[in-house]
Amino acid sequence: MNDRFLTFTHDEWGALRASTPMTLTEDDLAKLRGINEQVSLDEVAQIYLPLSRLLNLYVAASQSLYQVTDTFLGKPAAKVPYIIGVAGSVAVGKSTTSRILQALLSRWPAHPQVDLITTDGFLHPNQELEMRGIMHRKGFPESYNLRRLLEFLAAVKSGEPAVAAPVYSHEAYDIVPGAETVVQQPDIVIVEGLNVLHAGGGADVFVSDFFDFSVYVDADEEDVRQWYIDRFTTLRATVFQDEAAYFHRYAGLSDDEARAVAFDIWETINGVNLRDHIVTTRDRAHLILEKEADHSIRRVRLRRL
Repeated sequence: MNDRFLTFTHDEWGALRASTPMTLTEDDLAKLRGINEQVSLDEVAQIYLPLSRLLNLYVAASQSLYQVTDTFLGKPAAKVPYIIGVAGSVAVGKSTTSRILQALLSRWPAHPQVDLITTDGFLHPNQELEMRGIMHRKGFPESYNLRRLLEFLAAVKSGEPAVAAPVYSHEAYDIVPGAETVVQQPDIVIVEGLNVLHAGGGADVFVSDFFDFSVYVDADEEDVRQWYIDRFTTLRATVFQDEAAYFHRYAGLSDDEARAVAFDIWETINGVNLRDHIVTTRDRAHLILEKEADHSIRRVRLRRL
């Protein structure tokens, strides 16, 4: 085990909750879970509440540091959002993790405004990907408009009053023309995406340079592959039934056919991206959540300061 990290079992980490109150109900959690996710309130109490407590302490320390710096410079204290990155594979549960963190952190009185941005909105439109011949590598580092993403993060971190991010539709499998999500000086911004910890490509500035803290959601590839296949078959029976959906062509597949197609997509696209570009960034995270086959967190690894 990498000694750059402190390692905690599920119960050891849960003990660090201290007296942090549970602020989510079962109804709240039901709205936050992703497809086929099985996060329980007990899991929230044992894993996510201690993490929200840690982040609350980090945010307070960061705000104090900015105030000290501004006092030294003799200028009014500026509001600078605390940025948290959440990385991990397709189907590993990083979106659910991000939504739970957003809900918990927004209930702390010191930072009630917590925005969540996904990097899907910064993918190049399908037309651009087709023109470049990389539609089959959607989600790989080169499929993102990195310059626009970096400009967005720089503007947020500089405290600009309103910063717009493009919007992505999973049903249409493309950027929504003209649609925007506007970030207006929140206390915290959570940035969720496959490759947010990626540091390749020869760039001088990386997305993770703007993060104050980062989380990597981890699991054995065999488990993530099965979760992806399960999710695909669920979508085939639900979202894909809509004739307007990009993947409507899969709506008529049998269960066995759907599993075969999902397995092929994993082996040729998502698994390759995971092995070549995503898991290689795992140890760059400040905290790693390691999942079991049933989606529960078996271990938490916190990087030493």
